[in-house]
Amino acid sequence: MLDTNTVSRILKGKSPATRAKLAALKANEIACISAITEAELRYGVARRPNSHTLLASLEAFFTKIQILPWGRDEAMAYGQLRAKQEASGKTLGNLDMLIAAHAIALGAILVTNDNAFAHVPDLSATVNWATDLSL
Repeated sequence: MLDTNTVSRILKGKSPATRAKLAALKANEIACISAITEAELRYGVARRPNSHTLLASLEAFFTKIQILPWGRDEAMAYGQLRAKQEASGKTLGNLDMLIAAHAIALGAILVTNDNAFAHVPDLSATVNWATDLSL
């Protein structure tokens, strides 16, 4: 599951290594994003109404990746995650917490370059494709 920062870096061409890793995925390795990530990306484009190129890139990306809905399992994972994170004093931003919960509910590896996710022990794994090309 790609987080918002990862997708943003791909779309802006800031990480050739990440783009190469996405392109090299095998048929049984499915890349996806959370509907929360889609919302964040759409917000980013809406803040730049004159960026037609970025919007076109985003729409093209959405046709090539699986966008997973957020539902009851994710809500249950979120409740547990937020309670644990608050108890430990290590909270994430609201949307990052929702994305982490989505990955937890799916048992998905979260592809991110955001170190904040390292403080979420319930994630099955995190990987930064910009620096770690193995998976």
